[in-house]
Amino acid sequence: MESYYVTTPIYYVNDEPHLGHIYTTIAADVLARYQRLAGRDVFFLTGVDEHGQKVQQAAEARGIAPIALADQVVERYRSLWPELHITNNDFIRTSSDRHKKGVQAMWKRLQDGGAIYKDFYEDWYCVPCESYWTETQLKDADCWDHKHCPDCRRSVEKVQEESYFFRLSDYQQRLIEHIKNNPDFIAPASRRNEVLSFVESGLNDLSVSRTTFSWGVPVPDDEGHVIYVWIDALTNYLSALGFPDQEIPAYWPADVHLIGKDILRFHAVYWPCMLMAANLPLPKRVFAHGWWTVEGEKMSKSRGNALRPAELLAQYDADVIRYFLLREVPFGQDGDFSFTALKQRYNSELANDVGNLLNRSLAMLQKYRGGVLAEAGEEHASDRALIADIEGMQRDVAAHLDHQAFHLALERIGVVVRHGNRYVEENAPWALARAGDDARLDTVLYHLVETLRLIAIALLPFMPTRMAAMLTQIHGGSLPQEISFASQGGWGVLKAGHQCEKPQPIFPRME
Repeated sequence: MESYYVTTPIYYVNDEPHLGHIYTTIAADVLARYQRLAGRDVFFLTGVDEHGQKVQQAAEARGIAPIALADQVVERYRSLWPELHITNNDFIRTSSDRHKKGVQAMWKRLQDGGAIYKDFYEDWYCVPCESYWTETQLKDADCWDHKHCPDCRRSVEKVQEESYFFRLSDYQQRLIEHIKNNPDFIAPASRRNEVLSFVESGLNDLSVSRTTFSWGVPVPDDEGHVIYVWIDALTNYLSALGFPDQEIPAYWPADVHLIGKDILRFHAVYWPCMLMAANLPLPKRVFAHGWWTVEGEKMSKSRGNALRPAELLAQYDADVIRYFLLREVPFGQDGDFSFTALKQRYNSELANDVGNLLNRSLAMLQKYRGGVLAEAGEEHASDRALIADIEGMQRDVAAHLDHQAFHLALERIGVVVRHGNRYVEENAPWALARAGDDARLDTVLYHLVETLRLIAIALLPFMPTRMAAMLTQIHGGSLPQEISFASQGGWGVLKAGHQCEKPQPIFPRME
């Protein structure tokens, strides 16, 4: 069986889950669910990043140990994911023994291959971003006067300490060639161009250990040094799979790393160079999505507008949140979360379109045939056009999700939903019933119910509970034992004599 490996970044434990975290994780879950429907052996990984100076500082500010802080925040993520219908196969913690073992093994591979050396580091460090900067980089970024990080604009601090270095510069040309030879390696295209420009401007060797704090994975055979948190964090994608007990674990390389654009450089520059140095395969794709504002304003604690998942879930069903986040904005671009826009999307596309098609179709089947499907008769042009549109939708959705174009996949499904509603108007089952045209009425009703079934399967990765409820009505009160594209994805699965339930609103209108 073909495998599929999708990851989220591991989320920092010095903050609570917010809109950005759930956005990435929902996107990864949709990919995982879709690939399972396609018959692939899926491994979906998420987790938390517990190490580093900023976590240690946050814990000290609260008067607790770093592991105590981590334990508190981990539970917030663990309990949140089921509420959003997230189906991750594993949850990695960087404080776990299996992860530490993987990080130290990665360090040894880099060291044994000559990619790490010891020297003295004296430059600038951004604790929030966990990024190193030279004076030249700060000047070029117009940040020198105020000593601010080019990425987050917060203060950088002068660091002077003995350090191990990774020979990042040695892999500059290989990385350039890989990016150019693999156009899909970094997405979207704007991020690929950004990374390529950064790498072509020249890579400096990277400081990869610290001696000024202790909360992290010790350097093997030199425990006065802690391994740089990004080597630590990135190795999670391997340690969760069983590295180093399996040198190249099952599921590796990853099919896609989903990340926010703020950590693109670490995933698209440091990580592939580390893997090259360790003689391990590179991930197939790194996709960096955009950021969200709320009602036109940047999210921040000071403004009090940092949307928390608990607040959203108190107002809206998880499936509605999942649909809106992936429908509203092209994945990869920045977007604005608006409650007005959410309600408009819900009412127009879900209540008016999907809900209306379900309610009217099953209601007519109940009224005219007692909820029982009859054999479809001779197909008319409108029937063939509807089937062709559905089959085209299935191909298009597969292509869109291969490129993480979630909004286009949902838009394409919406085309079929609207086609189905037009099909009702064009064929007017009520007129066929009055005219006594039983054969044509049976054919139209059959096409409507099969259309609904295939729409629900297409939407199942996005809205798993609402679509399960919709399929339950279509299947007469219970879901099939197996739902996959192979078993349920073709036209004509429902047979004559099949009993459907009376319609129940799946998407009641929002006032």
